[in-house]
Amino acid sequence: MICVRAMQLTFRTVALSLALTGTLPAIAQEDYPGKPIRLITPAAQGGTTDILARVFGAKLSEVFKQQVLVDNRASASGVVAGEMVATAKPDGYTLLLAYHQHTVNAALNPKLPYHPVNSFTPITQLTSAGLMLVVNASSPPKTLEEFVAWTKQFQGALNFGSAGIGSGGHLAGELYKQMTGVKAEHVPYKGSGPALTALLGAEYHYNFAGIQAAQPHVRSGRLRSLGVTSPRRIGALPDLPAVAEALPGFEVVGWYGVIGPSKMPEAIVARLHAELVKILNSPEVRERIVLDGSEPVGNSPEAFRQFMLADTAKWAKVVKETGAKMD
Repeated sequence: MICVRAMQLTFRTVALSLALTGTLPAIAQEDYPGKPIRLITPAAQGGTTDILARVFGAKLSEVFKQQVLVDNRASASGVVAGEMVATAKPDGYTLLLAYHQHTVNAALNPKLPYHPVNSFTPITQLTSAGLMLVVNASSPPKTLEEFVAWTKQFQGALNFGSAGIGSGGHLAGELYKQMTGVKAEHVPYKGSGPALTALLGAEYHYNFAGIQAAQPHVRSGRLRSLGVTSPRRIGALPDLPAVAEALPGFEVVGWYGVIGPSKMPEAIVARLHAELVKILNSPEVRERIVLDGSEPVGNSPEAFRQFMLADTAKWAKVVKETGAKMD
């Protein structure tokens, strides 16, 4: 009888222990977030990536009642930021505001210390957007057609700047050279903010820049916009031609999204996804994104994962055809 009661007691203790063990992660996830979240941004302050990180970071801080700290890490074309997140604890407290360079890096760098998709947990793609071809306001070309003719006939050292090696602007510049036969040297910067500041100072000749980052300078009259790299004109800027109108087939469309370390708990991913999509669909944020020439997305984690896999393959093809390199 004593043995039976002892066995029953042991069984109940084990069952209770298992039950508690099974509920602890769920309780922890329900309490998420219980401390500040770090949103790492692979770009310097002032660029499109940084702007989006701060908009969504501020909104998440309001919702979560926890501070979302934007941590700018512009080194090594975003690889440093990517590795920091890939190796972080998958508890939802370290996230990455990734953009198209994240997948481009895999094509440019065969020794990348992580896989651009498998080493991460996709949460949602925030936006999709073309780039804007801009020149200094004092630059001779006033139209896209004049720009193409000017670069083809340019005498001397022609330079184009970008947010960094492997950025969308870098690849757009390489594609432009390939399609026109223009000879131009690439000048990489640590983020679109510094690159645009240099263009304002006429330190180089042109830039395929993020629309959100370039627009304030265009509106102020200090930069001149000549075209967009989306396959057709965008609704927010109907008078601005697509570069494809002068160069049929020219297309470079970038993206921005939030990802975390691999193997994040599904409950935390679902919470982050839901809140990010709510923010994305809020009238204030949505209007700002559309007016800046971007398209809101807000897809599912799995759809975002498939998109990144396809994007990785696409950029591998472009890098091979253009011969773009890390150095």
